[in-house]
Amino acid sequence: MQRGTSPPAAETWTWENAAAGAAAGFATVAALHPLDVVRTRFQVSGGRGWSEVPPYRNTAHAVYTITRSEGLRGLYAGFYPAVLGSTVSWGLYFFFYNRAKQRYLQKKDDQLHPVQHLISAAEAGALVSLFTNPIWLVKTRLQLQTPKNHTSGYSGFSDALRTILKEEGFLALYRGIGPGLLLVTHGAIQFTAYEELRKAMISMKTTQTRTENRGGEESLNSIDFAALGAGSKVAAILLTYPYQVIRARLQQRPGSDGTPKYSNSWHVVKETAKYEGVRGFYRGITSNLLKNLPAASLTFVVYENVVKLFKAAKEKT
Repeated sequence: MQRGTSPPAAETWTWENAAAGAAAGFATVAALHPLDVVRTRFQVSGGRGWSEVPPYRNTAHAVYTITRSEGLRGLYAGFYPAVLGSTVSWGLYFFFYNRAKQRYLQKKDDQLHPVQHLISAAEAGALVSLFTNPIWLVKTRLQLQTPKNHTSGYSGFSDALRTILKEEGFLALYRGIGPGLLLVTHGAIQFTAYEELRKAMISMKTTQTRTENRGGEESLNSIDFAALGAGSKVAAILLTYPYQVIRARLQQRPGSDGTPKYSNSWHVVKETAKYEGVRGFYRGITSNLLKNLPAASLTFVVYENVVKLFKAAKEKT
């Protein structure tokens, strides 16, 4: 995405960035989905009133309990919408993000200011949220299904969509869109941190490898991309995780009487703060970190290497 201190050739691409992002998203979900199930169940547990899931003591206990009571299928609940949502999200995210950066570049050799990276990432995140919220809602509900709740459970992704539309209406597919839009700050923080850390690493490596006639982005390898991906993810998670908890709680399936547990985002905030305190807004963060730090590393390793492959193919032609 940058050669030395200049935007790379990939900056002017669009579908290549989308394809690389989609590949990265698919690889990430396929490898780490069980931890996503555990995180979602932790996020909605606690507080008062009915709960969709049994209590878990910690991440290891959750994995053990789900495996024992639901089998491998339980650990991969909601896998199809997770793959679809992640692949579409990352593909669209990298597409919109690179298009936004192109708009802010005045000249080919210009550098973007960190604020412009932030705005580009926020724009991309908002657009992706509007496209994918229904997918994430279905994923959340499928992940929360256990043998003890909802005797008339969803049989799969398409059945969930039909049932939600029939029983709750179209707007139900956009429950949690408020905190979802606020979560664009997550991607904005992550991508801004990634870009700035990447520039710093390129500068450092360019100085070190000057005698090898090799610099810029060519000096970075998969280990570097993994470290950059994980490092940029930490700050984003710590600052925005409460929004994820709020969204997950809003997206739960209504009770048997059709009444949602929470009426809106503010209701979630009040109930969580009253009955669980600050800790309630960080439920599941351990499994979230266990999933998302390697996930971020894997995502950027796959993305950057797929972009390199496209670049090499274009140079040959």
